[in-house]
Amino acid sequence: MKYILLIYGDEQAWAGLSKEEMEAMYAGHNAYAQALTEAGVTFSGSELKPVSTATSIRFGNGGSKTIDGPFAETKEQLAGYYVIDVEHLEQALGWAEKMPGMNSGTVEVRPLA
Repeated sequence: MKYILLIYGDEQAWAGLSKEEMEAMYAGHNAYAQALTEAGVTFSGSELKPVSTATSIRFGNGGSKTIDGPFAETKEQLAGYYVIDVEHLEQALGWAEKMPGMNSGTVEVRPLA
């Protein structure tokens, strides 16, 4: 079954990381990807650009409107994701708990249709 692991956190906190801290985070994600591969978990994923680069289409009143920025004001921003293919939810949750760089924030685990 396929699950998406949505990585949420505080963009401002990430922007404040030192070069060494950022390199350590990327190294952690590279090791995480290697562990997924070694475990035979099929996956894909990507880091997302900051919410300041987003464009949203808001629907209502029978039409749509293009607006700059994220969909909604939040304390945590969607920073990236992994799509994994595992046998059951418990395995997906296990991988989510191993997400690198998560001293705070949230990893949402959602099955794909």
